[in-house]
Amino acid sequence: MGQDSGVADTLSSYRTLRRIIGFLGIALPVVLALWGFAVCDDHRIQLSISDYYYCRTRDALVGILFTIGWFLYAYPGYERKDNIAGNLAGVFALGVALSPDHGPGIEPWIHFISAGALFLVLAYFSLFLFTKTGDAPTREKRIRNRLYRSCGVVMVSCIVVIGLYHVLSGSAGVDRLRPVFWLESAALWAFGWSWMVKGETLWRDPPLPPGSSVR
Repeated sequence: MGQDSGVADTLSSYRTLRRIIGFLGIALPVVLALWGFAVCDDHRIQLSISDYYYCRTRDALVGILFTIGWFLYAYPGYERKDNIAGNLAGVFALGVALSPDHGPGIEPWIHFISAGALFLVLAYFSLFLFTKTGDAPTREKRIRNRLYRSCGVVMVSCIVVIGLYHVLSGSAGVDRLRPVFWLESAALWAFGWSWMVKGETLWRDPPLPPGSSVR
């Protein structure tokens, strides 16, 4: 009985951690945009999420990235590959937070490489780790897997489009629409929803017999 209770507590902790990570990912663009409207000098959405570093919203940006990074680093997962992916994502999140995109020296390079690598690792979670399935997946698990894959595709697609936009140098007319901010937000929301669902917020499986487990 004690062992079953310990397993249940561990699973509950995993679910809570995933929900926190997901919620923070979803909340980050919203918090920055709303706070930015109130305190940034131009009272409008910035060109990118990283640009919120240069007004008073810096505290929220760096604080949330640090929290996400720490939780990802602490995320235990089921196998060694989960741990490695979580550790890498945590390090990359700190790289984004500590290196402004317009900082001196190599800081912009560290920022952009860390940001791209972070989203690729998060997409890896959604596409390959969260979708692992036993021999007889439930209906709910099949639905979750479709959502995980969709979120992974959204993250990768957003990063590719942002990269192409920077390579092509964009234009002043397009910049007014803030495409980089919205693409980054879409990637963060996809990441957040993927982790929220992995935390069994939606499409939860029916209760399992004692001693069983499900990914």
